[in-house]
Amino acid sequence: MKIDVITIFPAMVDAGLAEGVVGRARTSGLLDIVVHNLRDFTTDKHHVVDDVPFGGGPGMVMKPEPFFAALGAIRAARGTPGAVILMSPAGERFTQQGARRLAGVAHLVLLCGRYEGIDERVREALATEEISIGDYVLSGGEVPALVVIDAVARLVPGVVGDEQSVEADSFTRGLLDYPHYTRPAEYEGRPVPEVLLSGHHAEIRRWRREAALQRTQERRPDLLATAALDADEREWLKRSKS
Repeated sequence: MKIDVITIFPAMVDAGLAEGVVGRARTSGLLDIVVHNLRDFTTDKHHVVDDVPFGGGPGMVMKPEPFFAALGAIRAARGTPGAVILMSPAGERFTQQGARRLAGVAHLVLLCGRYEGIDERVREALATEEISIGDYVLSGGEVPALVVIDAVARLVPGVVGDEQSVEADSFTRGLLDYPHYTRPAEYEGRPVPEVLLSGHHAEIRRWRREAALQRTQERRPDLLATAALDADEREWLKRSKS
C-alpha cells in the first residue's frame, strides 16, 4: 500500500510513523509511505506557503499553488492515487468502517492544512474526499493524518502480526471491546474473573461476548442500533433490559 502525506511539518509526521506496527511495516516494505514537505513545491526564495485571505479577516490561508505542484509531482513519480484526502473539520467523521474502506485503496494521498485553512480550490480540484477525526479544533492536519494512517495500516494484511487481534478490536462489529486481563490473577484485592482462569474456552468466549455487549450498553448505547449482532447477542440485550 502506498501513502503520501503533504505537510509543512514533515518531521512531525515522520516521527509519528517511525515506531510501532506502522514503523515495522514501513521497514519491511508492507507500507510505502512518503512524507512530502509542501515548501519544496514553492517557487519563491522564501518558500512561502500562505497569504492573507481575500475579503480580510484574521490569520493566513494556505496557497493553492504548492498543493497543485506537490500532487502533480506525486502523480508523475508514484502514479495516480486512488483517493486524495483533505484532513478537515468539515469532512466526514472517521470511523472503523471508513478505515476498512480506505484499506482497500492501493494509493492514498493525505493533505494537511495549517493556519486558518487551505484555499478552497484545493478542495474543489484536488481532494476526492474530506475526513474529520472529531468535533474539536487542532492546530493542523498532521495529527489527524497520523490517526488515519494508523487505523488504515492495521487493516492491511501482514501489518499486525496476529490478525485475530485486529478482528477483535473495538468497533470492528460495531461494539466496544471486552475487558482484558493478564498476570497476576489478583492485584491489590482485584481478582481476574474466574471464568478466564477456568480453561473452558466456550465459556470464555461467551463471557467476552457478553462483557463487550455490557460495556457497549453502558458506555456507547448508540452503537447498538447498527452493531452486527447475532441471535444470542440480541437475546442477551433483551434479557438485560427486562
